[in-house]
Amino acid sequence: MMAYWFIFNGGDIMLQKLDDGTYTIPQGDNAPLPIKADTHVLNVSPMDNGTEVKAFRIDKPVNEANFEMCGLRQSFYKLSQGLYLKAGKCNELLYWDRNTQYCGVCGSPMNMDTDISKRCPNCGKTVWPMLATAIIVLINRGDDLLLVHAKNFKTDFYGCIAGFVETGESLEEAVKREVMEETSLTIKNLRYFKSQPWPYPCGLMVGFFAEYESGELKLQESELSRGNWFNKNSLPTIPEKLSLARMLIDKWLEEHKEREKGKVKSEESNSETKSEKRRGKNPIVKRRGKSEE
Repeated sequence: MMAYWFIFNGGDIMLQKLDDGTYTIPQGDNAPLPIKADTHVLNVSPMDNGTEVKAFRIDKPVNEANFEMCGLRQSFYKLSQGLYLKAGKCNELLYWDRNTQYCGVCGSPMNMDTDISKRCPNCGKTVWPMLATAIIVLINRGDDLLLVHAKNFKTDFYGCIAGFVETGESLEEAVKREVMEETSLTIKNLRYFKSQPWPYPCGLMVGFFAEYESGELKLQESELSRGNWFNKNSLPTIPEKLSLARMLIDKWLEEHKEREKGKVKSEESNSETKSEKRRGKNPIVKRRGKSEE
């Protein structure tokens, strides 16, 4: 049966280049490459149209005319949204598969139980793929946004405050804790935005907006190399469009622009009303008839 074949080498995924210059994931009844005897091919949940999905790893990158190795992040700009998201899921499952070869209780080799679970044949321990849940929050102080550069950022962009959720705390508690730890600030009016799978290698990002409440900015030097308040009209380099951090920034700027438009319209309306009153043109008030009393 026809299936999409998601093939990875390290952090790269193999793409098929089409005649029109676009890219896709190889599709066919059989894998586009020879599969070694010891290669574990994962069955992944099918595409929305029912097409089956297979995933496996190869030892070395492919060097063929119609195939191209591409970083998973960079594939965001080459694949359709559906294929990119499925590639991320495949990468997460392959990461899980590689890191659960042996039972964490007795050390015996693990067997696949279902497509997304393994069971130890010796002690019965069962494991499923696990997510590392993290929060990310964009904080504003009036027209200014708090943006930071974390020490683990590979390029010179500024993002939002982010961190992993700890055991025993809610998402909201995690946001407030991370903000306090990394900036020494308190926040208010916390508002949920959206979540995003982040398969680097197995994360779930949960995004929030918040407003500055109090405190003096003091960065956590062990985590952040730079950070400051930036006016909406003079932002530094910000993250790529595939990230939730960029989505937060873009959404806030969009909402702020709409609020500014609404404020201008309100001021214009009030000005017109005052002008009419000065000319003696009072607003028309409908008189109530007897039938309405």
